[in-house]
Amino acid sequence: MARQRSVFSLILVILATFLMSCGGPSVATAPPTYTSVQLQRIQEYAPDILAVRDRSQELQKLIQAGQWTNVGNFIHGPITEAKLNMTYIAANLLPQDQETARKVIRNLLDHLIKLDQASVAGNSQTALNNYQAAYADIDKFLQLLPETRSQAKES
Repeated sequence: MARQRSVFSLILVILATFLMSCGGPSVATAPPTYTSVQLQRIQEYAPDILAVRDRSQELQKLIQAGQWTNVGNFIHGPITEAKLNMTYIAANLLPQDQETARKVIRNLLDHLIKLDQASVAGNSQTALNNYQAAYADIDKFLQLLPETRSQAKES
């Protein structure tokens, strides 16, 4: 009886070893890519962000001229709308880019708050510094977009 148990145990060990050696992940998984729905959503919101980025000189002129009411309107209008669009896009980015995008959006919000506070106080230098930082954040975000990456490779 003891001999049968040892033979049975040996067969089970051999079977388990064989099954373990055959069960490994031999198929390489492809890196995550964008779905057509994600690309469509990104392309839907990206033009508004690009339009705000292209209007950066307009905000700079308003700050330099001390037109604080117009600066506030620009911050609370087009730039805030662009920040909202950035939030929509961030959810459609690849998982490894989403956290970076959220950090950039938080930094943008911080710079917009400081820019708004500087405009209320009439502080041109602080306003200009935060204006530059805000637009740098917008540029960082645009670099995360798939279209921007392909354009950067062509340049």
